[in-house]
Amino acid sequence: MFKTGVRSALMVSVAAVCLVFGAQLDGRTGADITIRARAMAPGELLVVTIPTPPTASEVRVAAFGRDVRAFPIEAETWQALVGIDLDVKPGDAKIEIDVKAATGGGLVSKVVTVLPHEFPTRRLTVDEQYVNPPEATMERIAREQKDLEGVWADSAPTRLWSGAFERPVPQDANSAFGSRSIFNDQPRSPHSGADFSSPAGTPVHAPNAGRIVLARDLYFTGNTVIVDHGLGLFSLMAHLSAIDVHERDVVKTGQLLGAVGATGRVTGPHLHWAIRINGARVDPLSVIEVLKGTKEVKK
Repeated sequence: MFKTGVRSALMVSVAAVCLVFGAQLDGRTGADITIRARAMAPGELLVVTIPTPPTASEVRVAAFGRDVRAFPIEAETWQALVGIDLDVKPGDAKIEIDVKAATGGGLVSKVVTVLPHEFPTRRLTVDEQYVNPPEATMERIAREQKDLEGVWADSAPTRLWSGAFERPVPQDANSAFGSRSIFNDQPRSPHSGADFSSPAGTPVHAPNAGRIVLARDLYFTGNTVIVDHGLGLFSLMAHLSAIDVHERDVVKTGQLLGAVGATGRVTGPHLHWAIRINGARVDPLSVIEVLKGTKEVKK
């Protein structure tokens, strides 16, 4: 995390969709940095837009204990995607921005308030082996967990996605993100994705462009595909009946990834879509909503 000492003032819009604060970058006044979000709460995506000097060469954002690399979207404007993880506690948090530029760069910070959000509880009955795994499976589970940690830590250093994110299936989500999960009367980790009520065999499409960094069967999530969208942004598709891509494949928005199934820890066929942003677990529906209307960038 980088240090700052620059003051800024916050104004909240009537619609509470766009939070705006004026900032001062190394003596340069009138730089309106905006934060767009559905809500300032755990599990939400924040889109931070930063006006920059023409000579800006790098912009980094630090928030909620995570460092985020920003990206240019047009002349003198950069942007960063910041996730508020499920476990972030309500209260004040500092967002810090560091603009590297030959002239006019500098540091700016702002304290924002994370509001409390009460997640529902869901009770599910599944095969007992997915609640209390047999001893013979523990080595596999540990290995797969280590593999996933390696995936989350090794994102492409450039932006691979472009424009808004699309639903991977046409059906609606039927299970709330962040639900406190109780399997067979035993508490387990909160639900870190959105479940879609799709029939078995429904085609699953890439919500945006990226590269395939995992495409195989995992103990808890069954047939799983992970798309690296770059700069720490990942999509995970779980419980598939079929996988139609391979690791290292480059995919476009809407490209076929596989088909809905009921593999792993499930109660029936559905698609589980999870998103991670620099390690933060974020509601995919927040990503769709907040990035709605975002224009594609020519590469």
